[in-house]
Amino acid sequence: MPILHHLWIILALPLAGSAVNGLFGKRWSQPAVNSVAVGSVTLGLLSVFELVREFSQLSPDQLPFVGNYFTWMVAGPFRVDFALQVDQLTLVMLLVVSFVGWLIHIYSTGYMAHEGGYYRFFSYLNLFMFFMLTLVMAANLIVMFVGWEGVGLCSYLLIGFWFLKKSAADAGKKAFITTRIGDYGFTVGVLLTFATFGSIDFGTIFKSVASNPISETTLTAISILLFTGAVGKSAQLPLYVWLPDAMEGPTPVSALIHAATMVTAGVYMVARMNPLFSRAPMAMLVVAIVGAITAFYSATIGLLQTDIKRVLAYSTVSQLGYMFLACGVGSYSAGIFHLMTHAFFKALLFLAAGSVIHAVGGEQDMMKMGGLRQKIPITYWTMLIATLAIAGIPGFAGFFSKDEILEAAGAGPRANFLLWLLGIVGAGLTSFYMFRLIFLTFFGTPRYDEQHVHVHESPRNMTIPLTILAFCSIFGGWFAAPHLVGGTEYFQRFLAPVFSMYAPQPTTPQAASLAGNPESGMAHNPALELAHAILSWPVGVAIAGFLLAWWLYIRNPDAPKRLAASVRGLYSLVFHKYYVDEIYSALIVRPLLWISTNVFWHAIDEGLIDGVVNGSARAARAAGGRARELQSGNTRSYASWVLVGVLGFTVLLLALYLRGAQ
Repeated sequence: MPILHHLWIILALPLAGSAVNGLFGKRWSQPAVNSVAVGSVTLGLLSVFELVREFSQLSPDQLPFVGNYFTWMVAGPFRVDFALQVDQLTLVMLLVVSFVGWLIHIYSTGYMAHEGGYYRFFSYLNLFMFFMLTLVMAANLIVMFVGWEGVGLCSYLLIGFWFLKKSAADAGKKAFITTRIGDYGFTVGVLLTFATFGSIDFGTIFKSVASNPISETTLTAISILLFTGAVGKSAQLPLYVWLPDAMEGPTPVSALIHAATMVTAGVYMVARMNPLFSRAPMAMLVVAIVGAITAFYSATIGLLQTDIKRVLAYSTVSQLGYMFLACGVGSYSAGIFHLMTHAFFKALLFLAAGSVIHAVGGEQDMMKMGGLRQKIPITYWTMLIATLAIAGIPGFAGFFSKDEILEAAGAGPRANFLLWLLGIVGAGLTSFYMFRLIFLTFFGTPRYDEQHVHVHESPRNMTIPLTILAFCSIFGGWFAAPHLVGGTEYFQRFLAPVFSMYAPQPTTPQAASLAGNPESGMAHNPALELAHAILSWPVGVAIAGFLLAWWLYIRNPDAPKRLAASVRGLYSLVFHKYYVDEIYSALIVRPLLWISTNVFWHAIDEGLIDGVVNGSARAARAAGGRARELQSGNTRSYASWVLVGVLGFTVLLLALYLRGAQ
């Protein structure tokens, strides 16, 4: 049975796994739960591999391939089909989500082995896979919206998995509410899209915008509204505050949802809607500015964090900023390339951090670690590889993808020196705080209680995924290596049809290259390009960040304290994350709580609504009390009242008769 004609199978497998474990897993053993959860994701990954094989046999005129399974909603001109599609962009996302999700499911069987609610965790994890795959395979905005909201729901469930822990429950609510703010703009953007194009199908929208003149103002409004949803879902300024708190969830959740998949949904959406964004220069500029500022801003916060997972959380926010910077300057393929490489090394960083936490008995404060290099060597080497990748050291995955982004920001048709500069500085800061993490965690003398903490390497079901992801963190970026030696940029060429089919006509050869056309006619000097890439600014600042971290935390370990004391005000500002959470609490949260408590609850609910309802009840009770006094139980009294009623009725009839006679 061809998967290409039954795309719903890829969605049905994790959904079935979630349902089976959710309904019956409580009574099953852990191996049985594992078989369902990991087995369903494994079958899904195999289905994706088969889809890749079948996709390779399609001709260009058959793309994108759309499977329309049934009509979901019809209301006048508004029609929604449950339709799924596959093109080159979909295929990349399917491989990333399925492969990384599969490894994290395997890792979770070791990490969560001693936790309560084991079956519930895997039910949620499978459900997340279903919604994320729905999002990336959607052929229209409404089906995408289902996946979009679904991953938000699963994020809430998984962040607050330890719901008896107040901080975890609060973090789940914070994530759900904050992302809803962005989703409001996304919803309005979907409605405006339908009002403009009369359809929510991607194919219809893209053909219409390419063939019909649409007001740039309208396209800008649609693009910015859709981007608002991406700002919330992908944790960009000013709606990034939920993601660091989301580290209250189990570490595999951080790796899957908040590093490799869900938070990249906004980047994927912007890339998918590229025909609209590319015709709205102002919206593109907004995307680039938000991305660049977020990349720099969150990197500065990561400099001083001591919780190992929160350092990685702010790193995620920063790396997502680079992806939006790429999309904002028109290099969508570079943004998706970094999305893929980031999925490898950031998932590895989180899983390795989980292995460290597992090794030291649940401790997350790096100031209480140190000297772990020899005791957990697999975790150390794999985490070092991921750090080299995210820092952009030549030869590792992050070097290739980040270099493409900064090259597009500095020399592309939408180049902007200030945005490029923010990206360069952010790259140097990234290198510094990531090597700081390595040095504080694995080097120096142990700062934990060696008598009570028995450091040990993680079991094989945790270390094998680390090893596989380490391999991907090295070689996952080699798709771009031929470009550096004068060859073809395979990844960009593969995605070219998605970003060029409905794109505006490029005006320069350079613009054609960034639009996805590898045959731009530009001359190549392989040796010069390779030397330029290795000796570029991104590599220079990455090495500078490493050397500075080495000098402060290995060579002069007392220097950070002296430096912090010399700039106490700035140190306090950055250490407390610029007091953004406190500002939000003072300006938004507390006023809303006061209004909801004193106005909506006490004044309107208790005073007005309850007053009307309770007042009516009191009036009815008073009337009933008076009427009750007439029920004396005396037969002669009842007879008298009957007589009075008969006489009154007789008088009334007589009066009416006489009036009629006149």
